[in-house]
Amino acid sequence: MKLFITGIGTDVGKTITSAIITEALEADYWKPVQAGDLHFSDSHKIQSLLTNTKTKIHHNSYALQTPASPHYAAEIDGVTIDIKKIKVPTTKNHLVIEGAGGLFVPLNQTATILDLIQPDFKVIVVSRHYLGSINHTLLTIEALQNRKISIAGIIFSGDENSATESIILSKTGVNFLGRIDNEPYFDQNVISYYAEKFKEDLQRLI
Repeated sequence: MKLFITGIGTDVGKTITSAIITEALEADYWKPVQAGDLHFSDSHKIQSLLTNTKTKIHHNSYALQTPASPHYAAEIDGVTIDIKKIKVPTTKNHLVIEGAGGLFVPLNQTATILDLIQPDFKVIVVSRHYLGSINHTLLTIEALQNRKISIAGIIFSGDENSATESIILSKTGVNFLGRIDNEPYFDQNVISYYAEKFKEDLQRLI
């Protein structure tokens, strides 16, 4: 199974969610495009949060220096992202794939993150509550549905907001996989706790 983790925007909790899902399934992890923070990238963060010995962290297809939209970060680095060169790693294990920002983050002048999602992927949407997040979440889900992409479910990140969550779930009909609370910090123990909490629902997706 290949699970693609996308968010409704930046800083909504994709990497923490990816760590939890990777740990729960003892899956491999891959971030196709990393922009910025190469000394402690999302791949490094994932590795530091896992306790299982089965996960393999696959190399980024593109590792860019600048923390910016990938198309701009690539321009600064003097490269052009070619999505044909972004090859899904070969593995017999489950694979967790983390996007960058939201679905319409540009990779180059024509392609966006959405174009990386292949027909055999299942998408998990990470939503975090803020003013405007209902709109951003509904737009994200509608974009996936318009492309006929399989949505495995939604994970809410941060403090509970029942009014927001209920309207999103009722309007979309997507599967609610769980919530990641606003923890004081995330370390291996916290990731393991959530991995165990989510494991049963995630295994149903297999």
